[in-house]
Amino acid sequence: MVRMMEEILDPLLLFQDWLREAETTEPNDANAAALATATADGMPSVRMVLVKQVDRRGFCFYTNAGSRKGRELAANPKAALCFHWKSLGRQVRVEGPVVELPSADADEYFHSRSRESQLGSAISRQSRPVESRERLEELVKEFAASHPGAIPRPEYWKGYALRPERMELWVNGAHRLHDRFLFVREGKGWARQRLFP
Repeated sequence: MVRMMEEILDPLLLFQDWLREAETTEPNDANAAALATATADGMPSVRMVLVKQVDRRGFCFYTNAGSRKGRELAANPKAALCFHWKSLGRQVRVEGPVVELPSADADEYFHSRSRESQLGSAISRQSRPVESRERLEELVKEFAASHPGAIPRPEYWKGYALRPERMELWVNGAHRLHDRFLFVREGKGWARQRLFP
């Protein structure tokens, strides 16, 4: 494994291998990652998201653009992700700029979700106060009754891609002598260096 990290030229390829392996060992959501964003003046916040695909555009996730993370990405379109697979003793950190995905991507993913999840997203004023659980459930029932067919994707429900500029791959080591490799994007390739644990 360590030799592979010392020889790898593209950290995205190794990430995809690790994610496939984690999908067989993690009990839930191997694609879950902590997403850190910050306000325009630098106040950070972090929460878990599900990264739905990793492709040439970057690490893709979906959310309500009116949420705290959506507002922070609008003001400061840079972010960091951290995947931690305890079952494998591995971690991947990713940093870079974030861009909005095309509406067609958001439509496709939104309509691939269960009707119940679509309803929840359609009525959510994510990150804003709600009077009670009862009011939340009432809003879902009202919206479901007024939309017996297809649920329209709300304009504020969007997709984003974090384009990796820095990636750090970490493997747990005995006696805290972990293996850490930092990859920094250089043009169309990557520069690689080993870090102290």
